[in-house]
Amino acid sequence: MSACPHCQAAIETPLACAACGTVLDPIGDTTPYELLGLPLAWSIDPSELKKRLARYGRLVHPDFFAQAPDEERERAEQASARLNAAHALLADDTARADWLVEHLGGPRSENERELPRAFLLEVLDWNEELEALSAGSNAPGAASRLDALARSLEARRDEGSAAVARLLTPLPSRGSPGLVRVRQELNVLSYLERALGEIEALRSGNVARR
Repeated sequence: MSACPHCQAAIETPLACAACGTVLDPIGDTTPYELLGLPLAWSIDPSELKKRLARYGRLVHPDFFAQAPDEERERAEQASARLNAAHALLADDTARADWLVEHLGGPRSENERELPRAFLLEVLDWNEELEALSAGSNAPGAASRLDALARSLEARRDEGSAAVARLLTPLPSRGSPGLVRVRQELNVLSYLERALGEIEALRSGNVARR
């Protein structure tokens, strides 16, 4: 834990000092984990994350700097925005996994688009069913078939999320080949979210599947 450059008190977040109330300007690249004073790990306690957002948010909330000099007020606004962005990322399991893979030197989503081979076989069946339901979304029994397909995709999404959690606990070493597997599982989750979105569109009758 570093010290405040103004009062030398220990600081919990590089965004501000709770002891003297100074909004700080973090030096260099500061990770979302560092902004919220958390250790680098896959597992995060949601209640602790929320508690830290509230605590640190009070230190940099722009309303408390409304009468401050322009530079200090702008620093508070930027710090508040960075804190909220860090919280949003860490609170989202998929976004957090995506960030960890890149941070640890794994492939970016645009560089590794492959899906696990076993999953590709499942995709063929789902695509065939979606195509059929798109062509006859008003046919008798279509609604129940859509519901069944959605349940199947949601169950597979839960499996994929659990796989990502296992692969990132404990965190792989930097540059580990295992990060490629994590990226592929994240590709699975991305595919499933798109497919579930198509099902919702079919349910509402707004969009036909292309």
